[in-house]
Amino acid sequence: MTDYRFLLTFTLPDRDASPEQYLDALYEAGCDDATIGVGRAGMIGLDFTRAAGNAEDALRSAIANVRSAIPGAALAQAGPDLAGLTEMAEIFDFSRQNMRKYAVGGAANRPAFPAPAIVGEPSLWHLAEVVAWLRLNTSVQPPDALMDVAKAAAKVNFELEAERLRRIEELV
Repeated sequence: MTDYRFLLTFTLPDRDASPEQYLDALYEAGCDDATIGVGRAGMIGLDFTRAAGNAEDALRSAIANVRSAIPGAALAQAGPDLAGLTEMAEIFDFSRQNMRKYAVGGAANRPAFPAPAIVGEPSLWHLAEVVAWLRLNTSVQPPDALMDVAKAAAKVNFELEAERLRRIEELV
């Protein structure tokens, strides 16, 4: 068993309800391995450290636990997936300037850094792509668990986006 750290954000079935009312139900449903954030009305965030045989099982079991505790809760996002330079610098224990140097191609004879998934202010990258690039092109070797959970979170988020697209197509 490996410990996987990840974040799940849900919208609540009653957007006006206080997220705090769900704390006991979440604990009883098996989310005792999560720190729960209740700072935004209508949403709840859970920062998990879950032991599992693989990262996808860890994420999917946590999602099931939350849905059993809060019927009607909708997963909004899984992470770590999309990350900006500052967040990646923290994850890899770099300075932001060092992370930016990688991103803008500050080293000669090195393959191009992955393109951002979202270009803007800030630009966001899929963390799994950056982990793979670092492993192949630098001496930095992020842990396997980070790569596994980043890939699993991206997969879950791609599934969420596909479902959103299906809903949009039904409306049009």
